[in-house]
Amino acid sequence: MPSTMIFLNLPVADLERSKIFYERLGWKIDQEFTDDAAACVVIDDNISVMLLSQHFFHNFTQRPRAITTATVGAVYALALGSPHQVDALVAAAVAAGGIEELYPDRRAQERAVGMYGRTFLDPDGHQWEPFWMQGQ
Repeated sequence: MPSTMIFLNLPVADLERSKIFYERLGWKIDQEFTDDAAACVVIDDNISVMLLSQHFFHNFTQRPRAITTATVGAVYALALGSPHQVDALVAAAVAAGGIEELYPDRRAQERAVGMYGRTFLDPDGHQWEPFWMQGQ
């Protein structure tokens, strides 16, 4: 049975800027599924992000899109193999123009259950939560 794959479809204001941002995280652009309206960012074999120009995104829904620089439409949690990998991904995101969001109250709660996580926003305000969980 083939593996289940996840494709996150994210509207972006500037497709080229977003492609560069995600490449700087160490993720690859799949040129086979990339054109002037969309780009496929491969996180791993089963997870990809489809960056869709705002105009093209409207082909997938009739509802208004969330303005993610002002509101949260979703939080994208990504389990990683170690706290070091979490720190490295957030550092890469910040270096590429993302913004780290800090939630100091969350740290004590995470330590109590054997977790470590951080938060960053991409240039369009999409919220990513890389985390490590003890025993995963």
